[in-house]
Amino acid sequence: MQDLLSMLHAIRRPPLLMRAARIGAEDYRRSVHLPRLLGYGVLPRHGSALFRLIEIEADLNTQRTSGDTSYSLIRHVDVLIAMLGEARVLRASQAA
Repeated sequence: MQDLLSMLHAIRRPPLLMRAARIGAEDYRRSVHLPRLLGYGVLPRHGSALFRLIEIEADLNTQRTSGDTSYSLIRHVDVLIAMLGEARVLRASQAA
């Protein structure tokens, strides 16, 4: 799991995008946010969810930087919020 947190720490995004995600992460609720982003059904474990969210976010960032017209800023912020929320839970579970 430490590799996942290291990967997350290495991600560099525009400050305004990350600020919006940090603000949104304060109200993160796994049962509401994850199904919308990863699909409905059984929620994956925190590590698996974080890995999938990192992959989705990388694709969204590629769309953002390439000027792709299908890029959705709202979806990007939603994914970043979920990434930060899952990382918080993962860190808390490792500390316990």
